[in-house]
Amino acid sequence: MPVDAVATIRKTKLRLLTPLLALLFLSTIDRANISFAALQMKADLGLSDAVYGLGAGIFFLGYFLFEVPSNLILERVGARWWIARIMVSWGVISSCMMFVRGEAAFHALRFLLGVAEAGFFPGVILYLSYWFPAAERARAVALFMTATAMSGVVGGPVSGALLEMDGIGGLAGWQWLFLLEGLPAVALGFVVLVVLCDRPEHARWLEPQEQSWLVARLAAERETVAAHHGTELRRAFADRRVWWLGLLYFALVSGIYGVSLWLPQIVAGLARMSALEIGLVTPIPYLVASVAMVLVARHSDRTGERRWHIAGPALVGAVGFAASASVEDPALALASLSLAAVGIWSALGPFWTLPPTFLAGTAAAGGIAVINSIGNLGGFVGPYALGLLKQATGSFRTGLLLLALAL
Repeated sequence: MPVDAVATIRKTKLRLLTPLLALLFLSTIDRANISFAALQMKADLGLSDAVYGLGAGIFFLGYFLFEVPSNLILERVGARWWIARIMVSWGVISSCMMFVRGEAAFHALRFLLGVAEAGFFPGVILYLSYWFPAAERARAVALFMTATAMSGVVGGPVSGALLEMDGIGGLAGWQWLFLLEGLPAVALGFVVLVVLCDRPEHARWLEPQEQSWLVARLAAERETVAAHHGTELRRAFADRRVWWLGLLYFALVSGIYGVSLWLPQIVAGLARMSALEIGLVTPIPYLVASVAMVLVARHSDRTGERRWHIAGPALVGAVGFAASASVEDPALALASLSLAAVGIWSALGPFWTLPPTFLAGTAAAGGIAVINSIGNLGGFVGPYALGLLKQATGSFRTGLLLLALAL
């Protein structure tokens, strides 16, 4: 009996992307909730804009230093155990942010959070390449990455509400925020061990003929890539496309975290609002972006075109940042930031289909990690640059123009 390929892919998406969405959702909240905590934390601890910007960005230095070895370990021991380890360790460290009392501890724990989380995102990108054929990969990656946008939709109101707990039990609102948003990652780390399996060969939830078809299809694609490009780790480091993609991702990530780690404070500067009201407004750019990124990825898969589906959205994002720096009206500024978010997030799905087209095996594990490592340095540069420029000029305008230039 012939295999229904569409039904097989749909079943695989439902089974794998549902838990992976939850994991990335928590990951994005735990790395970015500092942006909401800062609404109280900066005043409570006496942190300047530059100190906050460095603390927000130093997470990505830890991430950068440990990402390649983490992904190589994942490729060797299997995604299930390694992702579970990452989840538990980052959840514990994120919760421990509630104990910060000064600049040194703030920077140290943010750095350790990056070390703990290193390898999660490139590990999942590698993991998805084990399960989805090339023609389905942009949509799979985009669906997975909608969690980064949706975390802003849900995380904003939740974080704003948690800040309203200020004083309960003798804890500040920002301390409750770190505690209650870090613990779910620890719990889901143990869930991962139950719901994920490493490869299609181990998927008991697929029918035997579905399993055979998927394994054969993916093996044929990997063999084609391996035959043309090899699978050794050195191939990844020697391929200039890896470094070009790393540079491109650096520009995208500078925009993502330059705005997301400062968005609550940017919004607070547009109009006088409470923490809860800010939490209800900040989801708007993320909500629009989560819809746009799926539509762009679907079109990219249908046409098979990737480069213009990356370049075009990046230019849209640049226009959005430039517009947000030049308008005074709060509604127009928020609309401009939403346009910037649409551009940045829409480029991500097509972007992550590119590495598996010329990387396989250990080269894929190392190459994807290198691209993400270089890119995530943008997560350090973007927030830190905005903090320095905000402190020097008293405005976010110059920083937003810098992000426009990057895109």
